[in-house]
Amino acid sequence: MVCPTAEEAGKVLSQLKIIIRAAYSNPPIHGAHIVRTILSDAELEKQWYSECKGMADRIIEMRQLLVDNLAAAGSTKDWSHITSQIGMFAYSGMSKEQVESLRYDHAIYMTGKILTEIFDDFRRFVGEIWRF
Repeated sequence: MVCPTAEEAGKVLSQLKIIIRAAYSNPPIHGAHIVRTILSDAELEKQWYSECKGMADRIIEMRQLLVDNLAAAGSTKDWSHITSQIGMFAYSGMSKEQVESLRYDHAIYMTGKILTEIFDDFRRFVGEIWRF
């Protein structure tokens, strides 16, 4: 929104926050309907649990593969925090300066966390990250 004054912009922002809060606090019902459909059908439920397990297993595999490749690249750092974490992101343990070096010197973009799905691309990533 573009407003003529900072005061008016503040008022508009206040109203937008009220509208947005309602949207976030009351998500659409269709997600719940999808879950109900899946969990009320034995075959769909079985498939859903199988797919969730497959995704979780892949994340675990990618974490272990990253640690193995870091060791193979010559890193002597303890990367066990990568395999002991859960979820789609892994805390790298790198400092802000190290993350910035990867970004500006090697075009590897990340925060202090690494998305586990990028673990497949080891050719450049591992070669640079292990030095930290």
